[in-house]
Amino acid sequence: MARPNEEVEALLEEYADLIAVTGGDAFKARAYEKAARAIGGYPADVSRLDIKGLKEIPGVGRSIAEKVIEYVRTGKVTAVEERRARIPAGVRQLITIPTLGPKKAMALYEDLHISSVGELADAIKAKRLRDLKGFGEKTEENILHGIALMQQVGERFLLSTAMEPAEDIVTELSRITGCENCAYAGSLRRTKETIGDIDILVAAERSAPFMDALTELPSTAEVIAHGQKKTSIRTVTGIQVDLRVVRPESWGAGLQYFTGSKAHNIRTRTIAVHLGLKLSEYGLFETEGGKRIASRSEREVYARLGLPWIPPTLREDRGEIEAGLRGELPEVVTEGDIKGDLHTHTDLTDGLAPLEEMVTAAAERGYAYYAVTDHAPNLYMQRMTDEKVLAQRELVRSLDGRQHGMRLLHGTELNIGPNGEVDWPGEFLQSFDICVASVHSHFNLGREAMTRRIVRACENPHINVIGHPTTRLLGRRHGIDADLDEVFAAGARTGTALEINAQPERLDLGDEDILRARSHGAKFAIDTDAHSVRHLAYLRYGLGTAQRGWLTSEDVINTWPLRRLRRFLRKDRAD
Repeated sequence: MARPNEEVEALLEEYADLIAVTGGDAFKARAYEKAARAIGGYPADVSRLDIKGLKEIPGVGRSIAEKVIEYVRTGKVTAVEERRARIPAGVRQLITIPTLGPKKAMALYEDLHISSVGELADAIKAKRLRDLKGFGEKTEENILHGIALMQQVGERFLLSTAMEPAEDIVTELSRITGCENCAYAGSLRRTKETIGDIDILVAAERSAPFMDALTELPSTAEVIAHGQKKTSIRTVTGIQVDLRVVRPESWGAGLQYFTGSKAHNIRTRTIAVHLGLKLSEYGLFETEGGKRIASRSEREVYARLGLPWIPPTLREDRGEIEAGLRGELPEVVTEGDIKGDLHTHTDLTDGLAPLEEMVTAAAERGYAYYAVTDHAPNLYMQRMTDEKVLAQRELVRSLDGRQHGMRLLHGTELNIGPNGEVDWPGEFLQSFDICVASVHSHFNLGREAMTRRIVRACENPHINVIGHPTTRLLGRRHGIDADLDEVFAAGARTGTALEINAQPERLDLGDEDILRARSHGAKFAIDTDAHSVRHLAYLRYGLGTAQRGWLTSEDVINTWPLRRLRRFLRKDRAD
């Protein structure tokens, strides 16, 4: 089930949109947006807090706290219901389109009576929007991009959105008497960036107790099918869950079968046929006679096919079968390899927790080092100044090594301007331990200009990491138009790492881009871009994406010992 914090976050974000649509105070709408974000990232369960505890959350005053209490007690908020009633359902649907703001959605409804995504697409094709104030050809293009993003994602969910209910269900089913094994499989186990549905597999002698239990979980909103071999439900968050139960002796074969992509499974079944065998979810059998020869573990099944065990994240038929047959399968990077996080934020800019809390949480993860990289001054809304960042540096230095010996790096996240310029001059940047540089604006530059912009950032001797290199937001914003191969080559040539941003809505670079960048010899940093203590746990999603890109610990700079990392960060600058 969704955490109460996330439910409240979504509700307050909706309320902010409703305020904007109905012509409410813009300052009030922004206040609710800020409070929503703070609640979503707050470590404590807001459903267990009273008014006083809620007011300790940044940006949450008495009025917002009272609405949270009301929601926890009743499941709804009167003020939100009243605002919803003032706005047609069609307008609320239009608001969900990326690139279309609340005010424009209301204008479309009032002036052109558009109340659905389909009607909007038709109106754009007929060029009906161009006569409206504030609309034009460029606006139409942006809205069509937004509609395309919605359709591209469709009924798919972010990896993180699917992971939480999957883990909850596995935990609940594992408690049932007779369960010998239970795990999620499918695209979730392969850590794809978006998930269509959740596959759960159980090993047990009897299936009925598990099938019944799934339908009775509090998170189950709808039972789609209820049978002995397969049961499907839909959760309260709209995700379909398919449960299958196999006998314990078939566990390995079942897990292999329900994890691999369709293309990967075709390859393994083809290998089996060439060996005179038949592979199914029940086991690996001799074609003649039907004797089962492997099934209890995935390793056993792969070994009988002449292959090493293939990590789930590689099972996409992108060369893993051939590499396995040649004995050249990579040892992909794991969580145990990670020695630190190189891109994080505090409440000095847009983070939710003070420096001391972030450092303590990082130390508890067992890191050897940890970088603080708050935003630089050109991201004006963050109000960073030279004085503030230098004062933070003094605090960082005072905390260095005090938490389990973890070393602290003082850094910054710079803004890459349209011409590749960044916030501070070289002599000031030289005093930072690490500089991440990211594109935060001017997303629509032409391909040549955008490529030149990022290459120049790579060539800056003080920039160590290009943050979220394509700027994409899954389901909300396409990546920038740039010659990425030229960018990847520049990163390799200049000793500038490319970030794998672990924020679930980013996962940027994505796996296919990682594969391309790796072929150029680029190095990578798997970072959480954490804006709260909870975000530090997003590392798992960045790791999964890195594994899908075939990365080893040698490819990832924050798996290296601090001494080696510091040499890399110098970029061969003279002392």
